[in-house]
Amino acid sequence: MNRQIVKLFGLVMALFAVLIGFTSYWAVFEAKALKEKDANKRPLLEQQRIERGRILTADGTVIARSVSKGRGANKRYVRRYPEGALYGHPIGYSFVREGDSEFEQFHNDELIGNESEFASIVDELLGHQQKGNDIVTNIDSNAQRVALSALESAGFGAVVAIEPSSGEVKVLASNPPFDPNRVPFELTELNQNEIEAPLFNRATQGQYPPGSTFKVVTAAAGLDSGAITAETPIDAPGSLEVEGTALENDFGQDFFGATLDTALTNSVNTWFGQLGQQLGNDTMFEYMERFGFNSIPPIDLPEDEVSPSGVFFEEELLDHNDPVDLARMAIGQERLAVTPLQMTMVTAAVANEGRLMKPQIWNRVIDPDGRVTDRLDPSEYSQPIDEETAAELTTAMEGVVSSGTGTNAAIPGVAVAGKTGTAETPGNEACGGGVDENQAWFIGFAPADDPEIAIAATVECTEQFGNDVAAPIFREVAEAILDEG
Repeated sequence: MNRQIVKLFGLVMALFAVLIGFTSYWAVFEAKALKEKDANKRPLLEQQRIERGRILTADGTVIARSVSKGRGANKRYVRRYPEGALYGHPIGYSFVREGDSEFEQFHNDELIGNESEFASIVDELLGHQQKGNDIVTNIDSNAQRVALSALESAGFGAVVAIEPSSGEVKVLASNPPFDPNRVPFELTELNQNEIEAPLFNRATQGQYPPGSTFKVVTAAAGLDSGAITAETPIDAPGSLEVEGTALENDFGQDFFGATLDTALTNSVNTWFGQLGQQLGNDTMFEYMERFGFNSIPPIDLPEDEVSPSGVFFEEELLDHNDPVDLARMAIGQERLAVTPLQMTMVTAAVANEGRLMKPQIWNRVIDPDGRVTDRLDPSEYSQPIDEETAAELTTAMEGVVSSGTGTNAAIPGVAVAGKTGTAETPGNEACGGGVDENQAWFIGFAPADDPEIAIAATVECTEQFGNDVAAPIFREVAEAILDEG
């Protein structure tokens, strides 16, 4: 009888241990994941009672703040966005019924003062009122305003600006924007607006053909791998048959014996097409991945709101084992789709002597007593190319602006390095299915000899070229940042 009781007791204890294990797993180890689920509103309901911290630009402009409603036990806090649509992207929104997004979601724990679950429990037991921390971002308020204004004049698109040496994100603008103050009243309409898609952050989620801006990646792979030097000549005829279809230069112009400077300055398709074929799949994909392609960029935004860049087939990323048209991939065609953030990362790496820093929007966290409790420590994400390769690319990219396809990006008295891109997108349903639409690009950095800012600007569904519409946006944003330096 005693033996049976012991067995029964052991079984009960085992079942109890399993129950405790599962409870602990969901309550502790999976607590963060549960909180992040859009369907789980309980954390947001609880957070109504917490004065959420402010979000500010680098110069102290308040982007987001909380205001109180009601009194006593009924007191609640509601989010307000004083600058309206200017920072809808990348800051996002945070409301009880509608959930949260973008920067608000990623930095939720700091903004509600949840440094740790245990600290929050202790505060509650001691009767302390939990209060959120302020977060100061790296965003340059003037440059952000200039970027969005320029985009609104040009068309749908995006601008990203990063300080190459630190990875600090100075501008992240997406047009059309949205006013987060309107989310509680218009979320359904915003979600259903498929034409403008204002909630879609084109800077981090938009995947576009890069056109000739990708030639910077191809050139980097060629130089850094040792396949070519800056002085290696390649005969580039006006037309070259590749995969049964003609690959052509603008106006069918021949560039026999051209070196890198000439090829990049004049954006010679057949030169880069042949270089891509020479490099092969393994080398091309290796250098793409060094720059961050085929991965989610490491920016402080939710992963489901940041898209990877690369070569796609039916929404799946291809790698070096898959057959691709290397000549067309090398000039930014084939099935390449890239985000403005990714192309800014490429540009920033070249500007920073080959070192790619982790892009970050946040700069520091300030507690309710005014103390800085955490500060951005810039970190290297990768080193795609060496310093010599970066210097050679910079020289070639300067030629693009001084005498090539990107002259509209020139800034008086400042050396600018850059590259234009114009990807033809005929039949694009997002553009209405016309035959003359392009994806226009400009990527670049300035000053070329001591880079302070790297920028990518792109405009959708335009009949203009990169130099016509994207290069002027680059210039305006770069000038706004450099004038403050």
